[in-house]
Amino acid sequence: MKAILVTGASTGIGEACVLRLADMGFRVFAGVRRLDDGMKFETLPSRHITPVRIDVTDTESIKAAAAIVQNEVGENGLVGLVNNAGIAVAGPLEYLPVEELRAQFEVNVMGQVAVTQAFLPLIRKGHGRIVNIGSISGRIAIPLMGPYCASKFALEAITSALRMELQPWGIHVAIIEPSAIATPIWKKALGAAEAIATSYPSEALERYGPVVAAQRKRTAEADRKGLPRGRVVRDVVHALTSPRPKTRYVIGLTSQVGEIARILPDRLRERLILRQVAR
Repeated sequence: MKAILVTGASTGIGEACVLRLADMGFRVFAGVRRLDDGMKFETLPSRHITPVRIDVTDTESIKAAAAIVQNEVGENGLVGLVNNAGIAVAGPLEYLPVEELRAQFEVNVMGQVAVTQAFLPLIRKGHGRIVNIGSISGRIAIPLMGPYCASKFALEAITSALRMELQPWGIHVAIIEPSAIATPIWKKALGAAEAIATSYPSEALERYGPVVAAQRKRTAEADRKGLPRGRVVRDVVHALTSPRPKTRYVIGLTSQVGEIARILPDRLRERLILRQVAR
């Protein structure tokens, strides 16, 4: 049975990918930070899903997970790795604690590279593919989402470089670029941003209050009105199984508009973004 690893599988896009790939007949290793989060997969009938504890910020956790998967798949290796684990840190860069920025990059950038390095030997054995879950925020930056956007910009570069580096061995690397998807990440981001804001000086709210309020509203709407996660899963499956996978998958009208906006002059694009964000 061909095997695939999906990180960040406890909720949202990762969970949906695990269930869909298992339904398609793959053996899926569901990477979760806490094994308790993976217990739900073991109760499902007729599904070939194995929860594996992976904290992408913990080197020993990643090594242990790689050893477990290696022991299970042997020389067959993995036919796919889906780097989905991620967090969203938000706030004005003028006041955001630097340690929060580091945390953003530890999960969304360093963590992705660490997992990829650890599992590449199994990808080579299985002649597999790598799919990174990016965002339109990796192509267009918006106010107050600087840390998240920066991490996704970095993931874009890493994906492109890695694809070229692994091309001689036929290992394809793709990135998924959705607009807002209805997942718990936005509710978590909103709660984290409000907690961080308690450390800001009083003038922060005076200077950024209206923009913060508007962005809070948009983040809440993303949780409620975002695209269904199944839309992302469809493209993840295509990237893993199609004989002609794309290098990037742009999902949703907002992402498509964002792609067009990238060719506008900087000042014009930023005026349009600010006008939209202020609503």
